Amino acid sequence: MTQAKAHTDVPINIYKPKNPFTGKCMSSKELVQEGGEGTVRHLTFDLSGGDLRYLEGQSIGIIPPGTDANGKPHKLRLYSIASTRHGDNLDDQTVSLCVRQLEYKHPETGETVYGVCSSFLCNIKEGDDVTITGPVGKEMLLPDDEDATIIMMATGTGIAPFRAFIWRMFKEREQNPDYQFKGLAWLFFGCAYTPNILYKEELEELQRQFPDNFRVTYAVSREQKNKDGGKMYIQHRIQENADELWQLNQKSNTHTYICGLKGMEGGIDEGMSAASGKFGVDWSEFQKQLKKEHRWHVETY
Repeated sequence: MTQAKAHTDVPINIYKPKNPFTGKCMSSKELVQEGGEGTVRHLTFDLSGGDLRYLEGQSIGIIPPGTDANGKPHKLRLYSIASTRHGDNLDDQTVSLCVRQLEYKHPETGETVYGVCSSFLCNIKEGDDVTITGPVGKEMLLPDDEDATIIMMATGTGIAPFRAFIWRMFKEREQNPDYQFKGLAWLFFGCAYTPNILYKEELEELQRQFPDNFRVTYAVSREQKNKDGGKMYIQHRIQENADELWQLNQKSNTHTYICGLKGMEGGIDEGMSAASGKFGVDWSEFQKQLKKEHRWHVETY
């Protein structure tokens, strides 16, 4: 099944690094609940006065202010867009991101190092300027099929494009008479603790409203155990639901999307391999076919 019809008009690089757009921060909201790990912000930027358009599944670049250790301007960092093409305010004038503050120990000094761009974004205040480029990306776009099955697998802030998908499918129904999703959307989300489930209340509210069309399956590694008594990761949830996922993937309009840390891909392949093995099919061969049909979409970092 080709997607040419759906993806003919994809905006790309309306704003380039040499000629970026200056937006303003409209809001910054903490997404990690009390007792969770780290900080993750839902940020909304004002795009009015510019021409930035985007589709669900694309990314924008952010150029943090200041200079690097060599005195050169910082390079841009890419972030998946967490809002639909109409923006959180449905006025086509905003874009939202879901950003975790990067924090790690320096391997030699043992000092805590904070990510340059993620720290800038997580500490930004309402009214502050933000330098934006893009949009970029064609890998994670939704098919133009209201009856499709959309399987989404995310860890942490990898949920960003899927929030955009889910909001477009279910939250904007009244505003989108031209797009009324009637298929199945199934989100698998992995994190360490329950307070780290991003957008939890909103996701569960949509699940209550659309029980036949939307499912959420969590893998909370520090709280849940897999069948062997170890930590529950996303691949264990894939294995638990292997038979159904396998059957869904036999349909020509089922698309699988993976977004999050690179390390999650191996586990997902392991889970799907267990499923396909039950039916005597080699997973890597089947996956190649899915990729060829543009039905297996991966964006990991």
